[in-house]
Amino acid sequence: MPTIHWTTGNTRQSARWHSENPAPLPRRTVVADDRMKADDAYRQACEGTALLWQGDFHNARQLLQAMGRRLDRKTPSSSTSLSESFHLHRRNSSHRARVLGRLLVLLDDDYTLALRRAPDVRQACLEAYGPPKGPMSVSLRELLGVIGAHQWRLKGVDVPALGTRIHPHYGVFAPVRGEYVDLVAHAPLPPAALHRPATSTAFDLGTGTGVLAAVLARRGINRVVATDISPRALACARENAHRLALTDRIEVSGPGLFPKGRADLIVCNPPWLPARPTSPIEQGVYDPDSTMLHGFLTGLSAHLRPGGEGWLILSDLAEHLGLRTRQQLLDAIRAARLRVVDKIDTKPRHPRSKDDTDPLHTARSAETTSLWRLTA
Repeated sequence: MPTIHWTTGNTRQSARWHSENPAPLPRRTVVADDRMKADDAYRQACEGTALLWQGDFHNARQLLQAMGRRLDRKTPSSSTSLSESFHLHRRNSSHRARVLGRLLVLLDDDYTLALRRAPDVRQACLEAYGPPKGPMSVSLRELLGVIGAHQWRLKGVDVPALGTRIHPHYGVFAPVRGEYVDLVAHAPLPPAALHRPATSTAFDLGTGTGVLAAVLARRGINRVVATDISPRALACARENAHRLALTDRIEVSGPGLFPKGRADLIVCNPPWLPARPTSPIEQGVYDPDSTMLHGFLTGLSAHLRPGGEGWLILSDLAEHLGLRTRQQLLDAIRAARLRVVDKIDTKPRHPRSKDDTDPLHTARSAETTSLWRLTA
């Protein structure tokens, strides 16, 4: 069990160390409080020293923001292509996460955060981490993410295609980009599902919150099997199916990609960028070597009923960034002995596509999200 050690007065202390990111255990941990200056905190964090905060909670948040501003002052290296811009952006983001992740707080054995003016984080931590296993230290940055995820879970995300809200869990990608949901809500259902609605079956691979499974069930698919490799996503999808009173039509199965059997419709919205995720939430965005994409394509034929279709929902952002070519995608489709029946396109509506200060704005503004209708 990874453990951090620090000294208070003449007393040597320790606590279990937890990080959702693949960050290495801090080499050294020192106590920090309201007297610490931002420049000193930033310098020590850059050198690899963890700062265990024992002061005021709101002062800790301000210190974290001040450290972030110092990171922002660093002049980014120039790049000559969108591909270089992407890799530079990822490298800077990783460095930022490492540095800011070294400001730590200590959670008691019931997840109490014993700092002045600290909020009650016990329920948020219970939802994210499960039952407590004794005191543990986490980065303040991660804890703020846990608190934010708890608020999202309570409030939910409005999904116009469903006419209601979906409630994401911590570490599960939220359906904040509605265009891909709208594609699934309006694409014509395959004849195999229309001709036998009473026995129609669909698979939703990589279901996440279960939003697409809910859309398919609301469109009249009799049985939807939703899968995911993440236990958090499976629990989230089950809860949302229960909230929407769709448990009689949605079966959550996993962990895994394809369930047993065949279906009239198999939907997959894999992570759009072939790169390595650095946190659980990034697993909804980054797919190393397009592993899930290729797994869906190669397994599709064996799981389709006669006349069935596979729907691949994929952005071309990776193509604009030089991470994957359109020809590579078409080659993978052909290699899997699949045929493209149709391709339905939509443009992004999210704010980042219009933010010209984003280092990847050129690619984001040109992005198209497509639903590829595939048959064996």
